[in-house]
This record gives sequence, structure tokens and C-alpha cells, in this order.
Amino acid sequence: MDHFLDFKSAKCRDCYRCLRECPVKAIRIVDHQAKIIPERCILCGNCIRVCPQNAKTVHSQEEEVRRLLESGADVIASVAPSFVSSFRLESFDQIAEVLMSFGFLFAEETAVGAAVVTKEYMRLMETGKYKNMVASACPAVNRMIQLYRQDLLPYLAQVDSPMVVHAKMLKQSFPDAKVVFIGPCIAKMREAAESGVVDAVLTFEDLQRMMDAEGLKFPPAKEKEESARGASARIYPIARGIVKSFPDDAPAYRRLAVDGIRKCMNDSHYIDELEHVFVEMSCCEHGCINGPCSMQKFDSAVMADNIVRDYAASAAESGVDHEGVEMRHRFPKLKEKGCEPPEKELKAILSKTGKLKPEDELNCGACGYATCREKAWAVYNGYADVEMCIPYMRRKAESVSQEIMQRMPNGVVVINGQFQIEEINQVASRLLGIDYYDYKGKNFFDYSDIVEFVEVLETGENIFNRRVKVKNTGKYVEISIINMKDHNRVLGMMKDVTEEEKYNEKLRAVREQTFEVTDRVVKNQMKIAQEIASLLGETTAETKVALLKLKDILQSEQ
Repeated sequence: MDHFLDFKSAKCRDCYRCLRECPVKAIRIVDHQAKIIPERCILCGNCIRVCPQNAKTVHSQEEEVRRLLESGADVIASVAPSFVSSFRLESFDQIAEVLMSFGFLFAEETAVGAAVVTKEYMRLMETGKYKNMVASACPAVNRMIQLYRQDLLPYLAQVDSPMVVHAKMLKQSFPDAKVVFIGPCIAKMREAAESGVVDAVLTFEDLQRMMDAEGLKFPPAKEKEESARGASARIYPIARGIVKSFPDDAPAYRRLAVDGIRKCMNDSHYIDELEHVFVEMSCCEHGCINGPCSMQKFDSAVMADNIVRDYAASAAESGVDHEGVEMRHRFPKLKEKGCEPPEKELKAILSKTGKLKPEDELNCGACGYATCREKAWAVYNGYADVEMCIPYMRRKAESVSQEIMQRMPNGVVVINGQFQIEEINQVASRLLGIDYYDYKGKNFFDYSDIVEFVEVLETGENIFNRRVKVKNTGKYVEISIINMKDHNRVLGMMKDVTEEEKYNEKLRAVREQTFEVTDRVVKNQMKIAQEIASLLGETTAETKVALLKLKDILQSEQ
């Protein structure tokens, strides 16, 4: 298995934060979805810490461990010494008792293997074969060197990690047993799978889930022990823990420590310039106490550091027998699959996002890559989409929105809470009498007295299809004003109805004329009717009624 870590498709939100924080760019973005690139990933767990959507999933081997326990095989646990800070415990007996209740035959601290590794580091330094030595206890750092800093391979101590050494020691004592490592580290899963001696890995989070499912709690601590195997290496989980495990008579190498994978990558460039230096490297800031699957992610590292120090000082080293345990480990060069594109291909990819000249390459890092060329390299290798360039996509979106605004047949204007014009199209600028090329920040009411904008901003109620006259141009518009309260802005959309209003004015004038003529006719008819009423009779009365009805109709329409 090589997929120990991945992303939940439903939760990824195109933020590229994981890619920006990934020190080795082992994340591909395809169809707006982040995915781990297994062959590039060093399993440092950095993406787990920074993902705002908690979209990462760590492969759990909980079911494999349950099957081992139910198989009837002897199952032994090797527990990382950072358990004391992660679970806030005082002694190993507390976690051992819980493991026994699950069916483990035996449990021991990985510190037993770490004590042996420290001795092997000292032995190798005494040989004088190493100009400088880099500790090999952190599998994520080892992978980083094998893939990306192969010039450091001669300095990497050819020694198994404490987990693997301890597993070999346990299998020496229990030849048929299955060994399960329990710790806060994701990288241990790959190391275990490649080791041939560690049969499964549980993270501290896995163990907590198993305990919750069974309703188990850690028992109270028993009496403190006076001595214990591997006690001298219980300090391994903190920053400088390895160098602190060396006794006073260790070989005369200067001892340095670097924690945090970015610092490890940066400082690794200078190791070749040093001489007779032992370098402890941990991919996690503050050491393993801050592993990606530890239980105290939000507690102070100072507190966790103090807990481990107290625990390491609580017992004396009782000695560890490692006779016959082979610890030599070769770290071969590893090749990641990415390849360098020809310059012509690189320029073609850059041109797709408008980067035609060197000065077009902003190198803003918003996509997650440090430079535009790095991102183009990722596109060439299928690790990234061209559209991941945020400045380019913004320019594209703005140009499309501007194109839509300008092609709309109606006027559009956006006004902020201070009544300043933020956006306007050419139709609206003509209707309102505003210079289209000099509108930004101008006060809207310097050009118009359309008080409906104030009404919408103050009441929050939208207005639809209200007819108003523009003072500045004499134009009539039918306006709808939408309140964008989340942005403290209003959007005005206006239709030119000037011709319609002019036609209506003419029609009103004709109606007025008709009304006046009709009124005169009625009055004259009434006068005549009075004079010749006796002769015309009902005929005059009918004409009068008809004319009065016409007058009423015209008045009602008016």
C-alpha cells in the first residue's frame, strides 16, 4: 500500500493552502480537487495541520490490528515514548494495561530500541568514517533526503530507526509474534510496510477511537519505577531529544538539532560546509510530541516538552541487550516521476495564463508554487491545472464581467454606502450624464437626484420598475434598485423610457385638446338645446348624454 494519506473530495475548496504548505509539492490539483502524489510524498503530515476544511484522511490500520488480535497470534505493542504527552499519562503501566485488555500479549516502549540506536550512532562516529552525520530516526526526513537531497545520503546514518530496531529485538525474543507500532506519526506506516518486521501501525488517534468504542479509560498510575530498559532514550520525542540522549563521553562531534520540515530542507543545504557535526532532524516542529496524529494538537508544546522531560528523568537506564540484532540500513536514492519540460513547452504553458515575458511572471505563490515556472513544471507533469493561476483567473473573471456589463442593453450602476460610483456601464453613463472614463469615486448625487438609492440603502427594501426623471440629462428611466446589504452597496438597473414618456406626453396633449373641444361642443349644444328644446325634444337629450359620456371617458383616462 502506498496511499497512507489522501483528501476527501467533497470538502476540498480550491484554497491551495495544503499545496502552499507542502514542502515537497506532493499534491496534485486536478478538476479543482487536491490529491496526494504518493511517489513524491514524504508523509510529514503538514497538510493535515493546515487544511481549513479538515479534508485529509489518514489511512487507519485499526481493522488490520483487530484481525491480528482475533487471529490467535501473539501480538506485541511497541509504543512511542511521546504517549506520556499525547495522553497526559504518568507511567507506561497505564497504557500497557489498556493494551492488554485489547488482547496484546506484551507491550514495551520504543525507547528500548532508541537507546540501542543512540549507541550505534556513537559507534559509527567513533569509526571516523563520517565527516558529518544526520540522524536516521525520522522516516519523513529520511524520505526527503532520498528523494530531494540525495547529496546528503553519505551523511545519513546507515542505521534502522528506533521503531524497526525495537521490532527486531521483540521478534528475537518472540519469534512468532506480530509487532504493532503505536505512535503519532504517519510516515511510520510506510516505514513499517517496507521494514518487513513491523506488521501494523496504530496512531494515537486510532488507539483513542478503539478505547472509546470499548468504553475504556486509562487506569491511575502505579508507583513510579526506579529503573527501566531504554529510560535514557525516553527523551527522543522532544526537539534535541536524540542529542540529549548521548552520554557525556560521546564522541567529539558538535551536536545540532533542526525541527520542522521546512527548516530541515533549508538547513540541509549547509551540512556539507560543516565538519564533525551530528545533526538531529525532525520533520515535526518541537519533535514527535507534535506529531500529526498526536492527541494534544492545540496544547502548548512547552507543556508537552516538560511532561516528556519529567518522564525521562523519572527512572534510570537499566541496560539493554541487543546482541545479534542487525541494525544496518541502506538508504538508496529514490526517483520521483516528475520530469523537466523543454523550454518551448514551458513557455507555451506560461503563455496560457498571459505570461509572455519574464516581467509577466509575478511569482506570487498564491497557487502553492513558489514561482510561475514551478507551477508550469507541475502543469507539464500533470500535477496542476493551468487555471490555478489566481491573478490570471481574476483578470479573466473581471474581463468577462466587464464584457457582460457593457453588452447589456440597459444601464447598470453600483453605488457604495458613501454614495460613490464604483461601477457603471456606458448605457448608464449616457442616461445619467456621467463621464464613463472618469466615474470612479465620484458622488452619484452630483449627477442625479434619484433619491430612491438613498431609500434602498436606508430601508434595505428593494425597488422595482419605478419611473423617474434624470435631472442632469432630462431622460426618463424605469429603474430597479437592489440592496446588496452584505457588501454595503446597491445595484441600480435602468431602462431608457424617454421615447415612451414623450409619446405619452403627446397623447396626453391630444386628449386635453379633445376634452376642451368636447366641453365646448357640450356647452354650445346645451345652449342650443335650451333655445330649440321644443322642436328637437329627445334627440337633443340623447346627444347631450352621449357627449357627457365622452367627456367623462376622457377625464377618467386623463
